[in-house]
Parts: sequence; structure tokens; C-alpha cells
Amino acid sequence: HACYGHNSFFKGNYLFKTWTDASAIIDYLVFARHYLAECEQRHGVTAVEETLDSCHALMNYGVDRYKRPTPISAHEEKRRQRDREEALQRQVSELWKTFPDMQPMVQRREPSRRFPSEPQENLLYFLEKNAPLLEPWQREVIRIVRKMAQYFYPQRQTQVMNEGWATFWHYTLLNELYDQGRVDDGFMLEFLQNHSQVIYQPPFDSPYYSGINPYALGFAMFQDIRRICEAPTDEDRQWFPDIAGSDWLATLKFAMESFKDESFIQQFLSPRLIREFHLFSIYDDESEDHYKVDAIHNQAGYRKVRENLARMYDLSVREPDIQITRVDVEGDRSMTLRHTQSDGKPLSTDTFEVLKHLHYLWGFDVHLETWNQDQMVKRMSCPSISVEL
Repeated sequence: HACYGHNSFFKGNYLFKTWTDASAIIDYLVFARHYLAECEQRHGVTAVEETLDSCHALMNYGVDRYKRPTPISAHEEKRRQRDREEALQRQVSELWKTFPDMQPMVQRREPSRRFPSEPQENLLYFLEKNAPLLEPWQREVIRIVRKMAQYFYPQRQTQVMNEGWATFWHYTLLNELYDQGRVDDGFMLEFLQNHSQVIYQPPFDSPYYSGINPYALGFAMFQDIRRICEAPTDEDRQWFPDIAGSDWLATLKFAMESFKDESFIQQFLSPRLIREFHLFSIYDDESEDHYKVDAIHNQAGYRKVRENLARMYDLSVREPDIQITRVDVEGDRSMTLRHTQSDGKPLSTDTFEVLKHLHYLWGFDVHLETWNQDQMVKRMSCPSISVEL
């Protein structure tokens, strides 16, 4: 499952090729562990834990979504850490503190400018570089968490594919071993019992339903792609003319390497699987007091069901769009963030708890404004517990 399935996915998928470097991550993790241990000895376990907790609360907002990251290097991180500490020491001058301030504040003030000059979506990077009150070691901790978030960024976009690929090859290889007589009936029964539990998908009205099982959907889709290649139906030829009857192994390899969950579902989810999973789409209009089923698993609803399911795995839809828009550098140093609503969806009820972590790292007041189109519909502030509608 892990050795063949996950490893081949990590090696082959385009997102992991773009965003990760497996040869360097172990050394970097060792460096991070040692650095955090030193911080605990110097500054106390509580201070380090509080900083880590706040960083982890904002971890999903610590990635560059469009710019390829620089390779991780433990040696480079150690060198950069030493340079930062030496720079701080060079800036220390007790003599300057004895000179009187001869210029009035009004003369020294530069013309006001907007800061930041454009909205910032990488919150952790902005905090690392600009938070006024952070100690150097805290900036290093933010950087470590940010690097980890960047490294695991592809996994958040490929859970269905990753688990489906590993489960598919686990199932396929063990069945091949059984057909060759290399494993016995008892072994296969034990495996199939575990496999059935892993890919079980509770129905929508089950008390155990908690969403689409990524193992179930991913495994079923890779199995279905192989079926379309080996034994296509007329429906398959109509929906998938490019892969129907083609070499299944080459097609699976192409699908694994070239897509993420959103595009994979949009490209390969077949009407047959939509029927087998009994998928349907619900329309939620905030102006109505009831839900509406606007697409089901029939000829008229296949494309809409597939499109809506694919959107569920789009990170821009799953995660709120929150960006830093303004810092009052000449006043109280408060930070203002803007949340742009998608389809009118509100923020989670625990948003204020996350704001507390942002306030801890920034050190001054934090304001979060929610905008729907061109109208501000809500404003939250921390540390004062205030909500304006």
C-alpha cells in the first residue's frame, strides 16, 4: 500500500515534482527538531509551544500557491540562522541611546503610504518578515512551520488520488499474487476484510456519514478507468473516446501523473460511478428555507454532479479567501484582513479562536472584515471580543 502505491504517486505526480524535494526533507526535519529543542532550553517549553500552536493554527495560510518554492536545505537554514544572529549583534549600540532626539516627529515622518502595497495571502510569511514584536527565534519557528506547510501543500490537493492509487495497487498486486498461488486463502480473506472496511462508503442518510470517503472514491475511479480501457461500453465510448479501449496501464499512469483531485474527478468520473455512488447535488439558497436537489444520477444530471463534486476538492472553494490588506504603520499598528465570501458562505464559528493566534504573533490589534461582492457584511476584532454586522 505505502511502499508501492504512495511512493510511486509521490515520485510521479506533477504537484510533488514541482513542490517537493524528497532528498532534502529528512535533513531539514532533523535541523528543525534540534532547533526547537534548543529553543525550549533557552526560552522555555511554554513559550515555544504557544508559538507553535499559533503557527499551526495559520498553517494553511503559510504557502506560496503560485510561485515555486526554493529547495529545502538544512545546511542553508543553519547558515541563514547564523547570519541573522550576527546581524542582530552588529546592530546593538548602547552609545546611540545616550544621544538626544533633536528632530521633531513631524519633520521625521515620511509621506504616508499603504502597507502592504498589495494584499498578502501568505500570512505566515508576512508575519515572519514584518511582525514588530517577535523575537528572532520566533521568526525561525514561523519559518519552519511555513516550510512544512509548503512541503505538504500537494497532499492537500491529492488526497482522493493518492489514497485511491495506493489502495488500487494494494488490491491489484495482492490479487495477482493470489492468482499465482503465492498467498493462501486465509491471507486473502484477512486482507479483503480490511480492504472492505477501508473503502466502505456510508449512504448519505447513515448516522455514520461524514462525507465522501477518499479511499472509496479514489479506488473506484482507478478501477473504473481500467474497466473503461479493457471492456468499454457504448456509454464509455461516448463519454471517454480518448481512453476507451486503450492500454490501461499507460492510461492509469497518465492520470496519476497529470492531475490533482479537482481535475481528476472532472476528467474521469464516469456516469456509471455516479450511479453506483448514488450521487446527487443539493442547491442551498440562503433566501429559501429549504434545500433543493438540482441534479441526480441520470442523463440530465451527470455533468452537473461531476462538476459540483470536483469543486468540493478545489482549495479555493474549500478554504476561505483571507488576505492581509492594510497595516496602520503610523498609528496603532493594527492589522486588517479581508475575507472575500464565496457563494455567500460564512466563516466557521471558531474564527475568533484563530484570530487570537494571529493576534499573538502580530502583537497588536487584528481586524477581520468579511465582504460579499462590494459590501462589508461583518467585522471581527481581536483582542476585544467585538463583532459588527
